[in-house]
Amino acid sequence: MPNHDGAQGDRASRIPAVFSTSRMRATRIQAADLDDLIRPHLDPDVSRFLGGVRSPEQTAAYVEVQLRHWREHGFGLWILRSEQGGFLGRAGLRYVELEGKRALEIAYTFAKAAWGRGLASEVATALVDLWLATIAEPVLVGIVEKGNSASERVLLKAGFTYDRDAWFHDAGVGVFHRLRVLR
Repeated sequence: MPNHDGAQGDRASRIPAVFSTSRMRATRIQAADLDDLIRPHLDPDVSRFLGGVRSPEQTAAYVEVQLRHWREHGFGLWILRSEQGGFLGRAGLRYVELEGKRALEIAYTFAKAAWGRGLASEVATALVDLWLATIAEPVLVGIVEKGNSASERVLLKAGFTYDRDAWFHDAGVGVFHRLRVLR
């Protein structure tokens, strides 16, 4: 379970604004994070499996959507930084519409400089732990654009199972899921 600050009383309100893994600090996305997000959104390698490059204006609109998600649901995306404070990426839990139904999605994206270090697996494990501890949804999905084998490996390592192919944001994707085990 990740270390976290900002926990409150009941299960639905215990989602932290800040949490840490062994190599990252995650903080609730803020409008001030826009400049850090613009760089990876402009990078064609990073954006390849995210629907393509986003302009600064599109990234600003994206940040607004993520801020609204936090206000409406009490959770969303976190900004990931190294222990020294350097920007690494973004990750979180958020509701999306998948095949006409609401689904809780695990999401993560890293700046290219952070690739190949196991950080996606580290944050995916932390996010699964947060989901299990704080959100009552029985299923968590991972949506991976076809060809993104690295992201598929991250989900499999975090205990997800391939479920089906689907269309999401005009792209062919694989849908992976993790079920809550009731004891």
